[in-house]
Amino acid sequence: MNTLLMSLIFMTMTYNMPTLPYATNALEPVISQQTIEFHYGKHLQAYVNNLNSLVPGTEFEGKSVEEIVKTAPDGAVFNNAGQVLNHELYFTQFAPKPAHSEPVGKLAEAIVKDFGSFDNFKKEFTAASVGLFGSGWAWLSVDKSGKLVITKEANGSNPVRAGLKPLLGFDVWEHSYYLDYQNRRADHINALWSIVDWDVVGSRF
Repeated sequence: MNTLLMSLIFMTMTYNMPTLPYATNALEPVISQQTIEFHYGKHLQAYVNNLNSLVPGTEFEGKSVEEIVKTAPDGAVFNNAGQVLNHELYFTQFAPKPAHSEPVGKLAEAIVKDFGSFDNFKKEFTAASVGLFGSGWAWLSVDKSGKLVITKEANGSNPVRAGLKPLLGFDVWEHSYYLDYQNRRADHINALWSIVDWDVVGSRF
């Protein structure tokens, strides 16, 4: 393949929807099929479509979603790229029947080291998720030294913006839970723990 053709393919890169690793009704009753169809099928699809329409002809053409989130200034490109990245991590971190009810291996060791226990980590992460004002995300990430940190990100931001590597994210935008839980965000957050696929989260560590 010649250099010109490779360049054209690179420059016309499109952003695609992540593939769900489960059926749309598989996470019920924690997340209903209706919520998946709206959250994944409409909200995320809109972010992907927006990003594909906003990027061509800009300095971000040909860059990965993560590169865009790291470098784009606040605005439409950053907001849509952030939500594409956030939701790709979010939807692929769940399983109908996870193999483990809590982390195992090196991630488990790191959680005990940095939070004292898994139960204490859950308490802190739940508090961050429930207490975040307005729309946004709570994230468990690892910094360059290997230390785990919990952050709260407004709107569509992501920890990669601060040089962190995101491992686990809970979406607290109302569209992620309102059809199932109405205003009961805490109930939604507490239910999410039962479907976290710790093998996937651990693989990100």
